[in-house]
Amino acid sequence: MIRTALLVPLVLLAAALASACVPAAHETFDGRYAMGTILEITVLGLGEGPGETLLEELYAEVARREAVYSRHDPQSELARLNRSAGGAPWLASAALFELLRSAETWRQQSGGAFDVTVGAWVELWERAAERDRVPDAAERASAESRVGAGALRLFALREVALAAGSSVDLDAIAKGATLDVLAAKLAEAQVPAALLNFGQSSYWAHGSGPSSEGWRLALRHPSGGFAGVITLRDQALSVSASLGQSSEIAGRRYGHVIDPRSGEPLLRDAEAAVIAPSASAADAISTALLVLGADAGLAWVETLRECEAMWIDGGGARETSGWRRRTHFTPQVSNEGQDSGGPEVGQ
Repeated sequence: MIRTALLVPLVLLAAALASACVPAAHETFDGRYAMGTILEITVLGLGEGPGETLLEELYAEVARREAVYSRHDPQSELARLNRSAGGAPWLASAALFELLRSAETWRQQSGGAFDVTVGAWVELWERAAERDRVPDAAERASAESRVGAGALRLFALREVALAAGSSVDLDAIAKGATLDVLAAKLAEAQVPAALLNFGQSSYWAHGSGPSSEGWRLALRHPSGGFAGVITLRDQALSVSASLGQSSEIAGRRYGHVIDPRSGEPLLRDAEAAVIAPSASAADAISTALLVLGADAGLAWVETLRECEAMWIDGGGARETSGWRRRTHFTPQVSNEGQDSGGPEVGQ
């Protein structure tokens, strides 16, 4: 369930042209390294001084969240929690506890297709890539025993306990959770419009953007070119790609997204785009959708309130019933401004 930023297929269309489209709206922009990727923030409608002050506050908040959620920083709160596995219940901060509770809700709702206790599987396949050897049955059984419903327990008063040998991996939801915090700060500061772009995979579109319609984004097709353009306003968007990052093990290509239920990396080349009321929800749903597959995944998203999704693979593109209405989706955009020749979008 690792989310890799540089290869996930989203390209911003309008933000770079914001000042040209709306000359009266001052644009403040910055991009900085955070959580293993680049977070870009575009703010419209504030003066230079207030805009830069707000950006500093937002990036400071991101740094605070990274110190909680990162599994790569040995000093982070999550890293300390993982080191406590097998021990007594552990007092978590409000930020970590709330995200773990949200993740547990999504594990239950997705039937285990989304599961932050997937850490043992992630570590197993990372070692397999280093050794260029597929895990054997004993290694798989060991990892499987440390993943799932019994691996993470949440108690009253923010206490958390991990089973011995288990570990939590928040890579598939932490960026979205961070964007939700930043979005609340934008609303509190009464910012007219802003776009948060976390690694070109997790987005929050605040306000109307450069035009009255909203922020326009071009969605890349896995096979090249563009699947189409979507328009977002006060919505979160997440895009997950099964082979956005992959490893070759014993001559076979394995994706970075792992099915927590089986421990198997995804082999199909597919992309899932999800809009939702919150960025953390969009992140969790897009990952679960990839794991569930087009038929079961899209049917599941249809049951979720205010959420819509599109699935794209070599066989074509499919979408939930409200996708086009909620995103104003327009297909057939390419780098050259011509039809990409990709599959027609539709049910």
